[in-house]
Amino acid sequence: MTTIRILHVDDEPDIREVVEISLSLDPIFVLQSCGLGQEALTIAAEWLPDVILLDVMMPVMDGPATLARLRENPKTADIRVIFMTARAQTRELDYFRSLGAVGVIAKPFDPMTLAGSVRCHLRAAGLARLREGFVRRMRGDANNLAQFRTSLRNDESPSSALEQIKAFAHALAGSGAIFGFQEVSQVASKLETTAIDQLTGNPTPGQLERDIDALLDCIETASPSS
Repeated sequence: MTTIRILHVDDEPDIREVVEISLSLDPIFVLQSCGLGQEALTIAAEWLPDVILLDVMMPVMDGPATLARLRENPKTADIRVIFMTARAQTRELDYFRSLGAVGVIAKPFDPMTLAGSVRCHLRAAGLARLREGFVRRMRGDANNLAQFRTSLRNDESPSSALEQIKAFAHALAGSGAIFGFQEVSQVASKLETTAIDQLTGNPTPGQLERDIDALLDCIETASPSS
């Protein structure tokens, strides 16, 4: 069974003990804990946990400062961090997420549901990373789509360029909506239909370029958080 390594950082020994008991209810979690941000930096660089549960209010180096130091080290920069805090008002939650935390768990927490909360935050973070990767690939492929458009304008292997455009549009029509980009999916579907019409000898003058431009505009304005 694949395990998830968690580093828990809190200056209160009682809370560390409760978290250890709580997470032990889920056999997928392997836990280490410590009480200081500086200590966390050392453990994280050596142990490379999958996620860090990081208390916000700690002496010497608080949670946000610890997160900033983690991001400075290439070895720990990508470790997912979940803040744990009693300051769970909307304004504070938005601030903590803006620092790069993948989630926030409010104190006091229910020991019986803590493991489930951690799992939920990790699933959400995993989906967010997939979405960000999809946007990067989509924009990279958009460069190819622009090149295919240029090839068509120059009448260079039009059938080959049309097949490439159709394949690109078909892939986006199917995957765009999955990642929350409904407009991209709809515009790509329209482009696919137009490309098929062109290939089967039923062109609409100027429609293909208009559909390509519309899709490129959608891709340009798409963002991982939209």
